[in-house]
Amino acid sequence: MNRLQRALPTAARLVLGAGFVVFGLNGFFGFVPAPPLPEAASAFAGALATSGYLFPLLKATEVIAGSMLLSNRFVPLALTLLAPVLVNIVAFHVFLMPAGSAIPLVLLAAELYLAYIYRAAFAPMLRANVRPGKPAIMRSVSAHEAHAVV
Repeated sequence: MNRLQRALPTAARLVLGAGFVVFGLNGFFGFVPAPPLPEAASAFAGALATSGYLFPLLKATEVIAGSMLLSNRFVPLALTLLAPVLVNIVAFHVFLMPAGSAIPLVLLAAELYLAYIYRAAFAPMLRANVRPGKPAIMRSVSAHEAHAVV
């Protein structure tokens, strides 16, 4: 494995994490001025703000999951939390504000790359037929050890 292959996952994780922390915090503090929005984009953003809960929930999710990425903790969970948020951000920019699509597309590329790198963590969720049972950790220890864990 060459140097670039070792550095790329970290770079993608940091870019994605920093993007979501910065833009998430901007949703609370407004330190990056927003460009003028087209009418449909303004109506959509206004509806999120008017709901009273959805915009703060989205921004808090962005900050928390972005912080998880920056700290290299719970990365697959962070990617899972950010996936639907990022799909909506990309769709917003592609359909309602195409001029601002560059950053969301870079973030989407980082998300997809990291999802591929961490694919083993997602494999259990992607099985078509799964039967409920004991947690994986319980299957790998003896009954005596399992009793000690509980």
